[in-house]
Amino acid sequence: MMPTRCGFVAVVGRPNVGKSTLINSIMGSKISIVTHKPQTTRHRILAVHTSGDVQAVFVDTPGLHRKAGKAMNRLMNRTAVNALADADVALFVSDATHWTDEDDDVLKRLRSCDAPVIAVLNKIDLVRPKEQLLETLAAMAKRHDFAEIIPVSARKHDNLDTLLELIPGYLPESPMLFPEDMRTDRSAEFHASEVIREKLTKLLHQELPYGLTVQIERYEQVDKRLTINAIIWVDRESQKGIVVGKGGNILKKVGQSARIELSRQLGQAVHLELWVKVKENWSDSEQDLMRLGYESP
Repeated sequence: MMPTRCGFVAVVGRPNVGKSTLINSIMGSKISIVTHKPQTTRHRILAVHTSGDVQAVFVDTPGLHRKAGKAMNRLMNRTAVNALADADVALFVSDATHWTDEDDDVLKRLRSCDAPVIAVLNKIDLVRPKEQLLETLAAMAKRHDFAEIIPVSARKHDNLDTLLELIPGYLPESPMLFPEDMRTDRSAEFHASEVIREKLTKLLHQELPYGLTVQIERYEQVDKRLTINAIIWVDRESQKGIVVGKGGNILKKVGQSARIELSRQLGQAVHLELWVKVKENWSDSEQDLMRLGYESP
């Protein structure tokens, strides 16, 4: 009988390189929300991938970024760094179409990481001309002594099988840490709050999405329908009207879109009610962050 292998796979990189998309594609379903805006992921989210005798626990992390002035930004950076400290192997995700100074910053942190690091060059479907990919791979090999360099397209599911075949070799022999049918450590309530925040982030512009968060007040099965009540907290009074929209149009769109997605995912009718409230500067208050379910910075 083959021994089981189990370990933590930290997925790190600067904001907006496709870390959450990569995990969702590997898992075959939405574990983490995804938008085109940086810093969508705020929490450490575990995605448990069990196949045969191997359990790879992927750790989705906030993007490491330079501007860490507010308490929430410091928390997000700390969350990503802590995930590295606990990892058996790290996936350093970068955008194959371009390299930035922020990528260099992440790489500097990785140099002090004890775990082997696999470079994952994402978005190869967007590289033009295609010959440029060979140069990008060669440049990546010079930047660090990576255990592996794997080009992928998370969005197109290109070359993910190769990545999944390599990872078990970096995991220790160990009993499985989670039940085989478990897919994430996050609750249904957390997922509902994240789906609502995803819809808000996609509809709102500029900096506003970074000043709001969602808190579930009620998550209850009533007859054959799931009832969800949620509060959308904003940083300032001036933001409340923007989130509600003219005649409530933004809030209605968010509610409808979130309800449809949650109904589809859960396979049942969902009744969703949303309220917008103000909590001044919640994102720069460690106490407010704790009350709203964020991990301690």
